[in-house]
Amino acid sequence: MMNNTSSPIVSRRGWLKVASCGVGALTVTGLAPGQASAGLLSPRESHFAPKAKRVIFLFMAGGPSQFESFDHKPALEAGGGKTGLKKGKLLAPLAKFAQHGESGMWVSDAFPHLAKQSDEICMLNAASAPSRAHPIAVPMMHTGAFQFVRPSLGAWVVYGLGTENQDLPGFFTIKPTRTFGGPSNYGCAFLPSTYQATRLGWEGQPIEKATIGNLASHHGLTASAASLSLKLAQMMNQSLLSQSEDVRGVMDSLQLSDRMQSAVPQVLDIASESKETLDAYGIDAGRTDDFGRQCLLARRLVESGVRFVEVSSSGWDHHSNLDKFKNKAEEVDKPIAALLADLRQRGLLEETLVVWTGEFGRTPETQVLNGKETIGRDHNAEGFTAWLAGGGARAGLTHGMTDELGYKAVEGEVVLPDLHATILHLLGLDHTKLVYRYGGRDFRLTNIHGNVVHEIIA
Repeated sequence: MMNNTSSPIVSRRGWLKVASCGVGALTVTGLAPGQASAGLLSPRESHFAPKAKRVIFLFMAGGPSQFESFDHKPALEAGGGKTGLKKGKLLAPLAKFAQHGESGMWVSDAFPHLAKQSDEICMLNAASAPSRAHPIAVPMMHTGAFQFVRPSLGAWVVYGLGTENQDLPGFFTIKPTRTFGGPSNYGCAFLPSTYQATRLGWEGQPIEKATIGNLASHHGLTASAASLSLKLAQMMNQSLLSQSEDVRGVMDSLQLSDRMQSAVPQVLDIASESKETLDAYGIDAGRTDDFGRQCLLARRLVESGVRFVEVSSSGWDHHSNLDKFKNKAEEVDKPIAALLADLRQRGLLEETLVVWTGEFGRTPETQVLNGKETIGRDHNAEGFTAWLAGGGARAGLTHGMTDELGYKAVEGEVVLPDLHATILHLLGLDHTKLVYRYGGRDFRLTNIHGNVVHEIIA
C-alpha cells in the first residue's frame, strides 16, 4: 500500500473491512440491490405519452375524517344526536363547510389555505379501501397487498420509469411510520433493491434532526484513501461478475452512493430558499414548521429529478379527541397549499402528480369505547375522501359521493386498485403491462384488479 502524508498505511485485511462495511451500510439504507443489472435507474420510455413525470404522495397516517375536511354532509349536520345505523349516535361535523373557487368545491374551515387551492384539486369523495384495520389497510394502500410482502407503489414507478437524476435515488420517503408494515411500505420486495426508497427520518422524529444513515464514510479515511477503497471494492466486484450478474447492481450502487455524498446534502439544504418561500410553507412558525419542511424538501427533491417522494403525517386516528381535529389539520394545511402554489409557480405542477389520502376514513357516528360514547369516529373503509392535484388530474372536479350520511360510497366509487391503476396511467404506465416475473409468475401492483378512472383525468 502507499505510504505518504495523504494516505494512511492500511493492511489488506483493513481494506477488505472498509470495503465490506461500505457495501453493508449501503444495504441498510436501501442502496445496494440484491439482484440487479446496470442502468436500473436510467430514464425509460413509458408505455404511452404521460401526463405526469413524477409523484408526491402525501400520506395522512391513521385515517383522517372526511366529515371534518372535504365531504360536506348537510344531512349529518341536521341529524346529529340521532341513532346511527351501527353502535353510536350520529355525530354532526365539528367543522363548518363552504364552497370555494370557480369550481364551488366544498372544503371545511379546518383547511382555509387549501380551500384557496380548490380549483387545482380533483376531489374523490367515494374512495374505498379493502379493510378497516390499520395493519391491513396501510400496507395495501402502499403495496396493493398485505398477505405477502410486495413492492411499494413508489418502487413500481421507479422500476417502470427509472429516474431523471443519476446522482440521486429515484424514490425518497420522509418520516414514514415504523408500524403497520413499516419498511415494507416503501420497500421493493422481489424487485431489485435499487428501487426501494431512501428513508429520511422516522415518524415522531423532528425532520430537522433527521439524517440519511451511512451517507458519509465513518472509517476515518482521507478522501484519497476512500477513493482507493472504492476502486478496490469495484475491482473485486468486477472479478465476480462472471459468477453472478447481481454484482453489477452492487457496483452501480457503490458508484451512486459516491455521487450521493455531495448531491444529497445539497438538495436537502433549504438555507438557499428565500424568506418568502419559508414563510409560505410555515417554516419556523410553530405548528406548521415540521410538515412545512417536509413539503419543501419534497418540492426540492422532485425539482432535482427524483421520481417519487412520499411525505407522511401521523396522528389522524381520531377515535377520541376529534375536537382537536382542527389543530391537527393546521399542521398540514398551510404547507400543502404552499406546495401546490410553489409547484405551479415553478411550472412543475402540470407534470407533478400530488396525491393526498389516508388508509381509510371515518364513520358518521360517535366512537363507542368500553361501552361509552366519545367525541371521535371509528374506522370506515367503505367510503372516504382522497384527492389528486396536478399531473393530469382533472382540476376543480368533485368525483363520486357517499350516501347522505356518509356510511359508504354510492356513486363514482374508486376502489384501491383503481386508484393505483389511475396513478400509473397518469405516468404513462399501463398497470396490466407493468409486470415483473418472480418465482415463476408475473406480478403487478394491481394483481388481477384495477380500472383506470378516466373521468378524473383532464
